[in-house]
Order: sequence, then C-alpha cells, then structure tokens
Amino acid sequence: MASLNLDHLDTFRLVISRGSFSGAADALGLSQPAVSLQIRQLEQSLQTRLIERTGRGVRATAAGQALLEHSEHIASVIATARAAVTQHADEISGTVIVGTGATACIHLLPPLLQQLRQQHPQLKVDVRTGNTAAIIRAVEENQVDIGLVTLPVSSQSVHVSQLYEEDFRLIVSGESRETVAVPATPAALASLPLIVFESGSGTRAVIDAWFREAGLRPMLVMELGSVEAIKRMVRAGLGYSLVPAMALAQQEDRAGLDVFIPQPELKRSLGIVMRHDRVVSRGMTAVLDRLRRTESTGLSITGGIP
Repeated sequence: MASLNLDHLDTFRLVISRGSFSGAADALGLSQPAVSLQIRQLEQSLQTRLIERTGRGVRATAAGQALLEHSEHIASVIATARAAVTQHADEISGTVIVGTGATACIHLLPPLLQQLRQQHPQLKVDVRTGNTAAIIRAVEENQVDIGLVTLPVSSQSVHVSQLYEEDFRLIVSGESRETVAVPATPAALASLPLIVFESGSGTRAVIDAWFREAGLRPMLVMELGSVEAIKRMVRAGLGYSLVPAMALAQQEDRAGLDVFIPQPELKRSLGIVMRHDRVVSRGMTAVLDRLRRTESTGLSITGGIP
C-alpha cells in the first residue's frame, strides 16, 4: 500500500463536507478534474472505494466513513506536531488565515496587519473575505484559522469569544438630507429607500432585527456586499444606509455624507471564532493578541436627523 498523501486526505474531507467535487474545487481553487484525480489517487493508495455518487451529490462509502473519522484525528495530530516544532523557533513564523467581512477587512485589518508585519516579519497573514455564514463554514472546514464575524453564531462546531460592541450610524447624501425625517427611527426610515448589506451577513441580520423589533419592514432598493459600494450609492443620492461606525472613522470616509445616530441605538457585537479542536500556534497567538487589543472605532456624533 502506498503512503497516505495528506493533501489528498484534506481534499477527501472537503468533498464530503461540501457534498460535491465542484464544491471542493471552488473552496480549494482547483479544477474539478484535479480534485477528482486526487480522490482517485487516494482510493488507489488505499486500494478501496471511498466515495459514491448519489442523486443528491456524493457521500462516503463505509470505508470512506471510517477514513473520515480517523482523518479528524490525523489533522489534529499534525497541527499539534507543527505547533510543537514552531515553539522552538526564535522568530514567530508560518501562515495564519483570517476570515472576515469586507468592512472589517477594509477599515480594521490594515493597521493591525501592518503592526504584525513590523513585529513579526516572518509571519504571513492571509485574509479571506465573505459573509458570516461563509466564514463560519470555512472555519468549520479548516479552510480558515481565525474568523472575525458579527455575533451571534449558531454553529456548535466553533468556539466563540466576543471582542467588542460597535455602534451603527445612519448615512445619507450630503445633498439630500431633506428626504430623511426626524428622528432617525425605524418608523421614520421604513418607507425610504434603503441600501443594505447582502443576505447572509451578520451585519444585515442586525439591521433586519432593528426594524423587525419595531414591527416594520424597510423598503430595500439595493443589497450589496461592500460597505464602500454602499457609501458610493448613498453619496449619489440613491438611498440611505445603516453602516458600522468603523466605516466612517476617518474624515475621508465621511466625505459627501451626513452621519446621524439611529434611535433606538443600533449595535453589533464582533467576535472571534475558531474550531474547538484548533491547536493555537504562536502565529495565531500573535494575531489573536493584536485583535484583542483593538478597540471599537465609534464616532462621537450627537443630534438627530434635521
């Protein structure tokens, strides 16, 4: 029997968790034939069939299920071994993959990553963006080491620790303030055109809940995945939006916009998520320490909607 290829084993686990070869290929950035070849080579090395196709996708055979159960332990042992070796290095090195939303990626991570590079030049931090659901799934599947997401998180497969709470702000075009009523309440805003984050994001869930608690449904005109795209649309006078305060922390971030405080207050909780069985390397510890020293960048804005 040939030696077990660990990359092929990881691919096998991903095919099963995604339920398809194409899903695994998308997650790995490979072609579907390349994923199929890896599975075929793994089956040849073990001399048994591991995956069978069904009308709903693919599933593990009995042999595949047995391998899947052992693969979790194998991955944990390898991670422990790597962490143990890393402890003997004088300089923190290696690669840490962080997953987060676009807003935090643009407005929170750049100075943090700059500080990490200055302190630990041999440490590489890769960043993956996506909505909360996508980041949680990537953490569950070991595609991301640390997730920075909007809470709450329903997954039982990950450990969650809260970082801080952040205020939201109402933004309108600086040239169309007269279209917004006083004060900035759900009732005053519900009938106006709202430009909002896409479904599946934790930030969108917080905004939806704010209106829902008032027994209202807002008039959605656009659903976008980028806070900067949202701000551009608002500047153009195409609607208003509710965005995290970190997206407005710098003066240039607020250019062309009028900014107000929603009533009642609107907040989100940001938290760190990791797999329960994740072995925390020195590199991950450095990233986590830097994240935990980061404070919310709220704005000191008072007053209502004119």
